[in-house]
Amino acid sequence: MCRNIRPLNNFEPPATADEVYAAALQYVRKVAGTTKPSQANQEAFERAVAEVAHTTRHLLADLVSAAPKKDRATEAAKAKARTAARYGTPA
Repeated sequence: MCRNIRPLNNFEPPATADEVYAAALQYVRKVAGTTKPSQANQEAFERAVAEVAHTTRHLLADLVSAAPKKDRATEAAKAKARTAARYGTPA
């Protein structure tokens, strides 16, 4: 799928509306095959993003996890370390 869509479930604090919108936008862009729709498709594109974001918020609210909540800063540091190991750049 799209590498820019980040996991949003089981974080403390919970995913923000901006994070949910960004994930929905990336998903719709991927499915539509375009980053900027034509004027003729703009309304359908925006409606799809809004609907995907709405559904995503409901999904995140309904998901249950027995795992402890993840910390965003810790997860970001892990991702940075993985990137450094993969590409040989300093962490």
